[in-house]
Amino acid sequence: MKNILFATLLLITGFPTNSQNAPTSNKIGSDLSRPKLVVGIVVDQMRYDYLTRFYHRYGEGGFKRMMAEGFNCKNNHFNYIPTKTGPGHASVYSGTTPKYHGIIANDWYDKETKSMVYCAGDNSVNSVGTTNSDGKMSPHRMQTTTFADENRLFTQMRGKTIGISIKDRGSILPAGHTANAAYWFTGRNEGHFISSTFYMDALPKWVEKFNKSKTVESYMKPWTTLYDTDTYVESGSDKNDFEGSFRGKETATFPYDLKELSAQNSGFDILKTTPYGNSIVTDFAIAAIKGEQLGQDNITDVLAVSYSSTDYIGHKFGVNSKEIQDTYLRLDLELERFFKFLDKEVGKDEYTVFLTADHAAVEVPAYLNSVKIPAGYLNNNQRKQDFNDFLIETYGTSDILENVSNDQIFLNREKVKELGLNLREVQEAIVYEQLSYPNVYKAYTATAMSSVNFVDGIEALLQKGFNQKRSGDVLLVNDPAFASYGHTGSTHGTGMNYDTHVPLLFFGKGIKSGQTFQKTEITDIAPTMSALLGTSFPNGAVGQPLEFVFE
Repeated sequence: MKNILFATLLLITGFPTNSQNAPTSNKIGSDLSRPKLVVGIVVDQMRYDYLTRFYHRYGEGGFKRMMAEGFNCKNNHFNYIPTKTGPGHASVYSGTTPKYHGIIANDWYDKETKSMVYCAGDNSVNSVGTTNSDGKMSPHRMQTTTFADENRLFTQMRGKTIGISIKDRGSILPAGHTANAAYWFTGRNEGHFISSTFYMDALPKWVEKFNKSKTVESYMKPWTTLYDTDTYVESGSDKNDFEGSFRGKETATFPYDLKELSAQNSGFDILKTTPYGNSIVTDFAIAAIKGEQLGQDNITDVLAVSYSSTDYIGHKFGVNSKEIQDTYLRLDLELERFFKFLDKEVGKDEYTVFLTADHAAVEVPAYLNSVKIPAGYLNNNQRKQDFNDFLIETYGTSDILENVSNDQIFLNREKVKELGLNLREVQEAIVYEQLSYPNVYKAYTATAMSSVNFVDGIEALLQKGFNQKRSGDVLLVNDPAFASYGHTGSTHGTGMNYDTHVPLLFFGKGIKSGQTFQKTEITDIAPTMSALLGTSFPNGAVGQPLEFVFE
């Protein structure tokens, strides 16, 4: 009886009968499960089908290792428009959309200053590591936190965060507001990684050492295919009408003598549009882990790595090019090299990686058109003239139009008021006018975006990308696969599957092996990483943790 009463008392008080035999918590978010290092990898302009299209050409240590040992979310999509680099990187790490984090494009029309602004531009800071203005950057226009910020807060700023990319926005926005540093590449005659006074007053010694080394210069060499070009049967022909080329080279065909071409292609900038740009990022990421001693204690660090050269190459050569295939086969080797380093430096079971993209891309519209798929290019000059004529005929002036950019129309609201016009009625009239133009697929007013709750379709994607203070008065959607772009190379920005469907791979500590076709969204990544780390979610996060990826 006494034993029964004692056991009952223990249940009531919550004390274990034997502290030696009490189960040890090993759940996601506990100290025992926190990885020493989280590595976020964003591959700029990576379509999901690059995983499957080139699968049999990949080695075992890169993409295939992530898929075999980790979790593959095969139906992962962006859930807003526009699908562009700045918004993409911000959304991956913040767990929310432009509606809340405010990065509505790479650059956009600022309604307060009446000028275009850049998503990472900041004239209040100065360049570090260069005398040019490439370093005048910070995350100040992003209005929410990232999961890296939340990890910094959780660890009382002891967990480090470093952002690395060829592009400034690819390193700055993921690293967040509290990052120890973000580094990006400046080309031309320098070929260095730089930063800004938002983070530091001078580059650390390990960065100076890297910049003084011959690492970047060593890649100024011919770009030939990794394997026999004729074996790249997963891609189109090497010579075709749908690819751009470097200045100084008549055809977009292998090989490319980068040293010879560099003088006509802004010096070291030419490396951005080759697979070697990705190699440079891997080199620098490895140097950062060593220099900052990331992942060397039990306080989690975050390394945000963005491979940007894939985007430059896709824009120039198109998604069906042999250049793209060679780039991804080489990137696969870069990932293998990086993972082997992490295995040795941090410990095979001590780090966690996710890999995704900031957007995908459309097949070259001219190519699609050649195989009888509806596609083409927008006649912006004619549309601009027709719209100007409409405004003058309807309102007696075109002064009510302030700006047209990023498929958005911004009105001069003071002028609208001065003319005694009703803003909503003007917006609606413009919608009906725009819908009469060729290749305008859909159009919506800011009033509708602010007052109607769209739950699915293009309308919902537009709404999640709509920021009341920053977006325009009328939002336009062009016909599928119709682009405002040159007739060579690929682009992106829409809410169609070719732009929204991107990879999502989780791999490493705390992640189980598996795959799913269940739909996931890009905004789920940051809450998932926060759940893994046991931290607060980013303050604007709308996504949900993908608990099925956890062990």
